[in-house]
Amino acid sequence: MTEKLIVERDGPVATITLNMPEVMNTITDPDMMSAMIAAMEEIEADQTLRCAIITGAGKAFSSGGNLKHMAEGKGIFAGDAVAVKDGYKRGIQRFVRAVWNCELPLIAAVNGPAFGAGCDLTMMCDIRIASERAVFAENFVRVGIIPGDGGAWLLPRQIGLSRAAEMTFTADPIKAQQALDWGLVSSVAPPEALMGEAHALAQRIARNPPRQLRMAKRLMREGMVQSLDTVLELSAAYQGACHQTRDHAEAVDSLLHRRDADFDGS
Repeated sequence: MTEKLIVERDGPVATITLNMPEVMNTITDPDMMSAMIAAMEEIEADQTLRCAIITGAGKAFSSGGNLKHMAEGKGIFAGDAVAVKDGYKRGIQRFVRAVWNCELPLIAAVNGPAFGAGCDLTMMCDIRIASERAVFAENFVRVGIIPGDGGAWLLPRQIGLSRAAEMTFTADPIKAQQALDWGLVSSVAPPEALMGEAHALAQRIARNPPRQLRMAKRLMREGMVQSLDTVLELSAAYQGACHQTRDHAEAVDSLLHRRDADFDGS
């Protein structure tokens, strides 16, 4: 059977590919959700990794929920209201928490359409870069549902409440250039250059010490929901830990002596 999720490593960078192109990489398939949760746990536990890229196989990044399963009432869409609620909590919402809480810096390389939960998956990542063929849609209401995967929390934090409301209430798609103008993505690349640019960005991140990258990400996550005083307190604690590391000493020495640093995570 073809792997529904492919995880590849290139030194300190992992690439995670949604590999169900025949259904536009829907992510509500139970096997896909389980594989992504396991992949997040695996890459987070690997202290040799410093960055990961998430992308899709074929022409789409991800179309989100499987419409056929919705129509047939299968998988997380099966049963009465209580059963569906429990299905979401056990399925896609565990998926969301696994991606959002991953300590490793994540780049979404959006190669094509990112609809519904697929659009929200891009926002669970730290950085988004898009192919010129990418299209984003928060189109849950178009299929008679609402963002059950936390999109109502994620989207306003990326592009502001007014634009998030426009995307959510109209369900209209936006193209890559508009996504760039709205701050949803950091850059737009020709389709053939997307993965090269994603890997180049990942390598720029990966040249920095791994534990400090993870702590910096955690501080930004906390900064989205905590008070300044709380973040300052956590920053002071993290900073105290950083100053005791070999990588901090190596970073300072390499700058003073104008040489490349050699970080090992210690």
